[in-house]
Amino acid sequence: MVTNENPETETHDARSRLVMSALRLFAEKGYKAASTREICEAAGANISAIRYYFGDKAGLYRAAFTEPMGDTPCGSNIAAYAGLPLPEALIRFFTEFLEPLKKGEEIRLVMKLHFREMIEPTGVWQQEIDAEIKPQHEALVSLLKEHLALQRIDTDVHRLAFAIIGMAVHFYVGQEVVSAISPQVLNTLKAIDVLAERLAGYAVSMIEGEARRRAQEANHE
Repeated sequence: MVTNENPETETHDARSRLVMSALRLFAEKGYKAASTREICEAAGANISAIRYYFGDKAGLYRAAFTEPMGDTPCGSNIAAYAGLPLPEALIRFFTEFLEPLKKGEEIRLVMKLHFREMIEPTGVWQQEIDAEIKPQHEALVSLLKEHLALQRIDTDVHRLAFAIIGMAVHFYVGQEVVSAISPQVLNTLKAIDVLAERLAGYAVSMIEGEARRRAQEANHE
C-alpha cells in the first residue's frame, strides 16, 4: 500500500497548528484566560500534544511568543557583519529586523500578544530582553562606538542606538497607524525591503549628525 503520509511533516504541522492557535487565543484572552483545551480544539490536536511538544502551557506560551518572529531573532546578526561599511551593515540590519513584517496578520497577533504581556506579565518578556533585545542593543552600540571612533561608550551612544532601533520598532507597534495613514509603506514585500533601505539611510544621517555634534563640542572645549 502506497501512502503519502510523512510522520515528520505531520509532526511539524501539528506543532505549528498548536503554536498558531495558541498565539491567537493568548493574544485575544491572555495567558490565564486561554485554556489549553480550547487551544487544542482550535488546532485540531489532542490535549496531550501540548505536553509532548512543549512540556506544559508555559512552554506553549513561550513558543507562541517567540517562534512566529522567525528562527533568527530580529537584527541578531549585527555583530557578525559589523566589519562591513556602515551603510551596508545598516541595510542588512534593517532588512533582517523588518523581515517578520512580511508575515502580515500573524505579526499583528504577535504584537498584540507582546502588548498583553507588558500589562499582564508572565516573565517571558524579561527573558526576551535578556536573551535577544539586550545583546542586539549591545552589538549596535559597539558598531556605533567603532564608527564614531570613541574611547568609551557613553550615554549618548545608547541614546543614538535606541533612536535607530526605534525607527524600525515603530513599524511593528504602529502597524495599524501606518496602514491607516499610508498603507503603501507596508502593503507589499517589496515595500518592506525599500523601507529597510530607507531606514538604513536615515540611520547613516543620524550617525553622521552625532559625529558632527561631538566634533563641534570638542572644538568648543
